[in-house]
Amino acid sequence: MDTWQRRTGLYVLALVGIIFGYALAYDYGMSAFENEPREFLHSLQVVVETFTTTGFGSDAPWESTGMRLLVIVMDITGVVLIFLALPVLLFPLFEEAMETTAPTTVENGLSDHVVICQFTPRGETLVAELETWDVDYVIVEPDRSRANDLYEDGYQVIHADPQSVEGLEQARLPSARALVADASDQINTSIILTAREVDESVQTVSVVKEPDRAKYHDLAGADAVLSPRGLLGESLASKVTTGVSTTLGDSIEIGEDFDIAELPIHRGSDLVGATLAESGIRERTGVNVIGAWFRGQFVSPPDPDAEFDGSTVLLVSGTEGQLERLKEMTLSSVRGFRRGETVVIGAGEVGQTIVSSLTRASVSHTVLDKTDEPGVDVVGDATEPGDLRAAGVDDARTVILALSEDTDTEFATLVIRDLNPDVEIVARAEESGNVQKMYRAGADYVLALSTVSGRMLASTILKDEDVISMDQQVEIIRVAADGLGNTTLGAADIRARTGCTVVAIERNGAVLTDLGPETTIEPTDQLVIAGTDDGVSRFQSAFG
Repeated sequence: MDTWQRRTGLYVLALVGIIFGYALAYDYGMSAFENEPREFLHSLQVVVETFTTTGFGSDAPWESTGMRLLVIVMDITGVVLIFLALPVLLFPLFEEAMETTAPTTVENGLSDHVVICQFTPRGETLVAELETWDVDYVIVEPDRSRANDLYEDGYQVIHADPQSVEGLEQARLPSARALVADASDQINTSIILTAREVDESVQTVSVVKEPDRAKYHDLAGADAVLSPRGLLGESLASKVTTGVSTTLGDSIEIGEDFDIAELPIHRGSDLVGATLAESGIRERTGVNVIGAWFRGQFVSPPDPDAEFDGSTVLLVSGTEGQLERLKEMTLSSVRGFRRGETVVIGAGEVGQTIVSSLTRASVSHTVLDKTDEPGVDVVGDATEPGDLRAAGVDDARTVILALSEDTDTEFATLVIRDLNPDVEIVARAEESGNVQKMYRAGADYVLALSTVSGRMLASTILKDEDVISMDQQVEIIRVAADGLGNTTLGAADIRARTGCTVVAIERNGAVLTDLGPETTIEPTDQLVIAGTDDGVSRFQSAFG
């Protein structure tokens, strides 16, 4: 029974009880105070007439004070009950009648779509990826209010139970391309089992919350079990390990000797305070600067007069040797390696992955967490200055925040920046919508779990497409040259029209990286482009 029906039932029961109570009082009062006995049915009629304002005074005038007071109280009660009915019953009924209601089934013609079981921040990124590739989807949301809100926001959603055969049939699972289960581990396994009952052949992808439970997703029949927190931890750790190891680390290989990488400019680097034009990056290293993140804002191409600071992250392409030379330029020229110079805050799955990466790279580190467990060096609160000092934040070179609550990360960033203005802060965000707040709080590099998760899901589902990057702040994809055949790069003007950069062309098994405005795109070419999600969407709309 829903809330409105329950309220209505209680109101009616209370109203009947009050009416009968007043009828008994009126019947007694007419005998005791007025000495004019009435039948109980007559007394009940008088009370109903008074409450409904359909009749007054059939027994008036009343001579006794007691009866006059009873009638006055009865009149007031009737008016109160009428006005009470408006907000309790009628207004919610009108709101429900006018509310946009999510459908309970999808249209019959829908096919080759992705069924997303419950909507999370990961699903938001996945939906953006699917829309970029023009792939249909439907969200199956069991909560009516949540489903209605998503429907009003423009999402393709139905209100149904993804753990039931009926719910997945309403989403037309047998004609779908894939199913994504993105709830708790228990619910995800239930969804996968139900999907197997509806259609054995459909591809199923399950997102695991606790790594040690991944095998149960496999046993339920999931075709792919994704644990994005591990990838997120490795990516965050790479922002430290690439600064002290002899390998480039966090890069994406495009050709045999051509990579794309994100390289953060560390505080203390000679590049801090210089503009792109003054840095001489192209002349000194040979790399191509595709774009740059300035305080969380991606710019492509960067303005030659844009000034680098300790939070700037460069997106560059080049050979391994060229990228190694640029990496040396991004590092601090006065950095020594001290005991405990890297502080990891948070010892969950992401934090443990970070610690493992730092250990493999022989990076000295201290771990702070609320829970006293193996691997935790300091037990304390990430938002308490005293606990942060005990972990060595005052003298640290880098702090990696691996907390699961974004509000804690934002506050901890403010405290850490106050304790050590020169420290580099690398932070995990749970939701992409909070990334900008973390940059404003003082973080130098932020990567959202929802972004990594959504791209992992898209890469798994879109087998016919090529989503190259999953843990970068920009998207790097491989696309066909449809619509651009026999056009030069200069004439296509891709960067100005879409904000994306063509970083390489794959032609007959070879990778062309020496590109210029005069380079002609052949119809059978594959283009490797880099850009934000919005930029990739514009590219697909313009040239897809």
